[in-house]
Amino acid sequence: MSELMGSELPDLFRFNDGTRVQRREDWPKRRRELADTILPLEYGGMPPAPARTRGELLHHSTVRRWQDAQYFSYRVIPETERPFSFMLYLLTPPGKGPFPVVLNGDGCWRTASDEVAAEVLRRGHILAQFNRCELAPDIYNSDRTSGLYAVYPEGCYGALSAWAWGYHRCVDVLQSLPIADAQRIAVVGHSRGGKTALLAGATDERIAVTSANNSGCGGAGCYKWQGPKSEAIPDSFRAIPYWYAPELKTYIGREAELPFDQHFLKAMVAPRALLTTEALGDLWANPTGTWLTHLAAGEAYRFLGAESRIGIWSREGEHAHGLLDWQVFLDFVDWQFRGTPPPQRYDECPFSDLPRAFAWAAPKAG
Repeated sequence: MSELMGSELPDLFRFNDGTRVQRREDWPKRRRELADTILPLEYGGMPPAPARTRGELLHHSTVRRWQDAQYFSYRVIPETERPFSFMLYLLTPPGKGPFPVVLNGDGCWRTASDEVAAEVLRRGHILAQFNRCELAPDIYNSDRTSGLYAVYPEGCYGALSAWAWGYHRCVDVLQSLPIADAQRIAVVGHSRGGKTALLAGATDERIAVTSANNSGCGGAGCYKWQGPKSEAIPDSFRAIPYWYAPELKTYIGREAELPFDQHFLKAMVAPRALLTTEALGDLWANPTGTWLTHLAAGEAYRFLGAESRIGIWSREGEHAHGLLDWQVFLDFVDWQFRGTPPPQRYDECPFSDLPRAFAWAAPKAG
């Protein structure tokens, strides 16, 4: 895999004009080039950001069983030419704050369980949740006329971009709330939600920690290195073509010609914090390819002096986002936001082997 990384994955450090990134000050320009390469071709670009987004408070109550935690529901209202809104729900710890925020867009299929919510609150974080499918339907052969498509009908952006846009609008509202710490916002998602969270974090520098769980193809996986039984572009376009830009389909059978791979998206997060969590039995999500893009993106983190801000963790088991996955994510968040030393169960991983614990720092080459 290291040979593939060196010889076949597109170069993170070569400008489009053929020159090399030499200094850390060059990175913002190269980051823009990475974005201009991967976003239109894979995701269809991003819908435009509104001039302003406001949050309308609809409900507030106290949750006695969680030591007087507070529950809020907001209507997120972007200022767009056509009316549009969606819901955001907060559970906040007792006290005045401001508190760090964990933002999860997976409310379309299951919100975080009570045990996960209790764990987030115990650590002193706000749990913010929304239903990404309010932004765009997650239905095969949907006609792209509802949700955000009714607001911005132009362009060819896929559902992943619409969902990531939803994360960004939630960040707009969170930044306006005195109880939320605007400098300490983490985003997380599972499976297709993990793809979404990674895209959201890569395209919004206000997000301090980005985490994708079991995200695979179109997320943290790798197109040019497909592990056994892993999802590839043909599989995606048979089942869920509406997630992506139509042009991506033209690379079926010629994936080696793609001018990017998913290490581009991960590197766009740098030097902000990035965590990938995986299940070794979830072959469809390509854990070996995910490890490869982690190694490749780690080079950008090392170049920027941010080795401690990229992590990866793998467990035994199948495709799921359970309490252990959340606890690992929250350990990483606590480390990034508060400097809390990680538990002893996390060890630095070797360069060439699939990890079974955190690579708390970017792996060392050689």
